[in-house]
Amino acid sequence: MDFTLEVIPLPVTDIDRARDFYRDKVGFHVDIDQEVMPGMRIVQLTPPGSGCSIALGDAIWDMAQGETRPAPGAYQALQLCVADIKAAHAELTARGLEVSEPVQYAPDDGATFMYFKDPDGNGWAIQEYRRRAAEPLHKVLADLKREG
Repeated sequence: MDFTLEVIPLPVTDIDRARDFYRDKVGFHVDIDQEVMPGMRIVQLTPPGSGCSIALGDAIWDMAQGETRPAPGAYQALQLCVADIKAAHAELTARGLEVSEPVQYAPDDGATFMYFKDPDGNGWAIQEYRRRAAEPLHKVLADLKREG
């Protein structure tokens, strides 16, 4: 049985502000923006090319039995991957996102990162993984499934 990570609830103070930030500055696609049941609005956004989304909503936390609501800004080190970090940096800064300059920690593939925070302080890293240009993750996973 496959267990896929597809949605991560993200704690924010203002759903509309966060939706606009992730849509307009980071380039995420808005998949859902609706009241899914009385009193429960969900906004789900997906990064381009990703199989995992983020979900914004006040009542999301109320459904997690026994869990407490994390403070907005409490999530750090969420990570996106790109095949070309310089191109990603140019695209994001053109959208007005305040993102750090890429930092190369080693010459190896996967060792270059840049960073940004959302309006609530949730922290993101963007990792350059050049291999993804030739081997998109969905293709690698499909090949592994066929082999297994």
